[in-house]
Amino acid sequence: MELSDANLQTLTEYLKKTLDPDPAIRRPAEKFLESVEGSQNYPLLLLTLLEKSQENVIKVCASVTFKNYIKRNWRIVEDEPNKICESDRIAIKANIVPLMLSSPEQIQKQLSDAISIIGREDFPQKWPDLLTEMVNRFQSGDFHVINGVLRTAHSLFKRYRHEFKSNELWTEIKLVLDAFALPLTNLFKATIELCSTHANDASALKVLFSSLILIAKLFYSLNFQDLPEFFEDNMETWMTNFHSLLTLDNKLLQTDLVSNAIQFLASVCERPHYKHLFEDQNTLTSICEKVIVPNMEFRAADEEAFEDNSEEYIRRDLEGSDIDTRRRAACDLVRGLCKFFEGPVTGIFSGYVNSMLQEYAKNPSVNWKHKDAAIYLVTSLASKAQTQKHGITQANELVNLTEFFVNHIQPDLKSASVNEFPVLKADGIKYIMIFRNQVPKEQLLVSIPLLINHLQAESIVVHTYAAHALERLFTMRGTNNTTLITAAEMAPFVEVLLTNLFKALTLPGSSENEYIMKAIMRSFSLLQESIIPYIPSVITQLTQKLLAVSKNPSKPHFNHYMFESICLSIRITCKANPDAVGSFEEALFMVFTEILQNDVQEFIPYVFQVMSLLLEMHKNEIPSSYMALFPHLLQPVLWERTGNIPPLVRLLQAYLERGANTIASAAADKIPGLLGVFQKLIASKANDHQGFYLLNSIIEHMPPESVDQYRKQIFILLFQRLQNSKTTKFIKSFLVFINLYCIKYGALALQEIFDSIQPKMFGMVLEKIIIPEIQKVSGQVEKKICAVGITKILTECPPMMDTEYTKLWIPLLQALIGLFELPEDDTIPDEEHFIDIEDTPGYQTAFSQLAFAGKKEHDPVGQMVNNPRIHLAQSLHKLSTACPGRVPSMLSTSLNAEALQYLQGYLQAASVTLL
Repeated sequence: MELSDANLQTLTEYLKKTLDPDPAIRRPAEKFLESVEGSQNYPLLLLTLLEKSQENVIKVCASVTFKNYIKRNWRIVEDEPNKICESDRIAIKANIVPLMLSSPEQIQKQLSDAISIIGREDFPQKWPDLLTEMVNRFQSGDFHVINGVLRTAHSLFKRYRHEFKSNELWTEIKLVLDAFALPLTNLFKATIELCSTHANDASALKVLFSSLILIAKLFYSLNFQDLPEFFEDNMETWMTNFHSLLTLDNKLLQTDLVSNAIQFLASVCERPHYKHLFEDQNTLTSICEKVIVPNMEFRAADEEAFEDNSEEYIRRDLEGSDIDTRRRAACDLVRGLCKFFEGPVTGIFSGYVNSMLQEYAKNPSVNWKHKDAAIYLVTSLASKAQTQKHGITQANELVNLTEFFVNHIQPDLKSASVNEFPVLKADGIKYIMIFRNQVPKEQLLVSIPLLINHLQAESIVVHTYAAHALERLFTMRGTNNTTLITAAEMAPFVEVLLTNLFKALTLPGSSENEYIMKAIMRSFSLLQESIIPYIPSVITQLTQKLLAVSKNPSKPHFNHYMFESICLSIRITCKANPDAVGSFEEALFMVFTEILQNDVQEFIPYVFQVMSLLLEMHKNEIPSSYMALFPHLLQPVLWERTGNIPPLVRLLQAYLERGANTIASAAADKIPGLLGVFQKLIASKANDHQGFYLLNSIIEHMPPESVDQYRKQIFILLFQRLQNSKTTKFIKSFLVFINLYCIKYGALALQEIFDSIQPKMFGMVLEKIIIPEIQKVSGQVEKKICAVGITKILTECPPMMDTEYTKLWIPLLQALIGLFELPEDDTIPDEEHFIDIEDTPGYQTAFSQLAFAGKKEHDPVGQMVNNPRIHLAQSLHKLSTACPGRVPSMLSTSLNAEALQYLQGYLQAASVTLL
């Protein structure tokens, strides 16, 4: 693509169309951009647009498109084509920093994120001058530019908070600190001084405070890995400045500045070498009274978010993305102080909690915020260790959680109206979620009908929290790893639970509420057959919801849980009544057809998984409705999307398992297409195992005569891949396949097909692949297939006993005994460690496995062989009967003593001897 006015105009038009709410206009535009994004100069055209376009909406759209393009394509993946040409990469890195710094803030943020993505891959080795370029801008005196640098540095360095310690990481951080620590400290001091100078200028303070926020974030990131020598000398200065800042009139300070300053204090007070800074009782009391308590308050902004921006409020509160709120920072500071000063801090706050609750009791309708703050204080004080999955796992023993729950939480939830004091209702429900492991089970059981009742609350936050709390309670584990709350205990509530959950999806603002749908899924999983009487109504509602959201899928988690719920409905019902599968197909196929016809990319992998589940419910036949779809599943365009590959392979396996004869007779012309799919998949290091899954099903289930003409070509393709690109994963899959082939067609057929490709190739495969590599095979079924296949080669292949292949008989037997008795060889060459990691190219949807559509592990030799060791002993006995004296002679002269001892144990267990 040339950097021409015509191309800029074309790009502008298509970007405009991507903003159109009508999918008929938006999707073709997105597909056009997808088709051209591999072209040289495409990213430079986007940068030119966001710099020179006269329309602000186009500038913003170009910046977002550019950032997403960088996100998808910058990383270079081994064995994949480089998606951005080198000249474009050089030009982007040369221009992006100055362009970012001269752009308006909205665009600056997008370009800053793009720099961060590029930096993650290229900094410092491939972008050594980035730091110098950024630090030099501190001298500009222009805080728009300085904040742009700080914002970029933050997005680049915040990953230091989440990475594992390593010498490589510390070397990089030291490089950053050498260049950045002093300029950042100087900038901090200068900015604090400017705050004093401009104390009466609100607009200047707003800019300066935004700088201080970013400086605090950077300080936090650069200190996270605990390299204290760089900031140790200045720590008292930083502490004094931040503490002074936080004891100013809070109303003057921006929320972001306050929260980051508090987070700074929280991070410092947890570290043993800064403990002395907090030991003075006056310091502790000052922090508790003047920093923590005022910032625990439910502020006007919180109330506005609770009522008018519920989704964002929930995301911040439940998912821990409230890192920038005053309240979250204050809670973290309480927990940090409790690490070394639990007794004094608990004592200080106990008085505050009691006084807040007394204020609330005087006039609840006016003073409800006092109780809200009290609940937050108790929660912060009591929470010593917490996980998303289990809630609080370690609590402060100085806080009586059950007493507080009974006296102050339950009364709010038992009140007559679910719509009264919604913030306190939400607090109470969240308390149950957080302390579910600390509150006795009988209190949790009392809470369940209260939570079900609150699914009807008008407040989005309240009914969402109720759904989430129920979902969390249903996943709790008791003794013997069974659910703590049992289906029997839930029996009285099944109907009202299901009714209220589905009704909650009709409440304003919750039509695609992921927490409610997850609670539906978890309820099905817990209740099992108790839901069967309600399935006709449930599946109708789920199907209607699926049809509605398929028009414009926008909530990935909601969609995932919806499909999981559909799968659970199918599994639970068909387990009790296998014939019910037809009614599910009747209910779902119309919607599935529409999804496939409209190419709803986000849903297609899910549809294939549900169809696989349904087809596997049938017994040895394929209904005509599935056969009509079969040719379409082989279309190359479907296989271009990586997210489609695992579910499509699974679906084709289901076709082969349930109706190989039908395919062989009614769709024989489609077999080359089936093998074409296999050929495409084994050419990819990322997907070759999927190709083998498909090939194994073809070999296992298709009538031999239907694949006779293709067999030799299949092996030639596999040998070509082995020659060009041998990996451990490919070898393991290849070993399973050739042994399955041996089981299906016989050891002699395996030897003959190898030697027909090239003379003596059978011996080469035994010597170079099977014998040295068999120890790498993993998985019980895979090992069993290999054991039975090798046993056939040893005992049912005449050339192994009377040709030059005989010299390989003992090494092969020893390798088989090793497979039985030695630990698995799980070593992987260094260069292969990242082969499985493949970024999803373009706009493709990644594959999300449905847990409740899972497939039972299939054992193709299950009916033939139970114990492979016994099978080996019996097969050797049979061989020795056919040629007396040969087998014992070979064993006694050549087999390793330890292996021989194991073999004698197999013979003894099988009650056979060798003749």
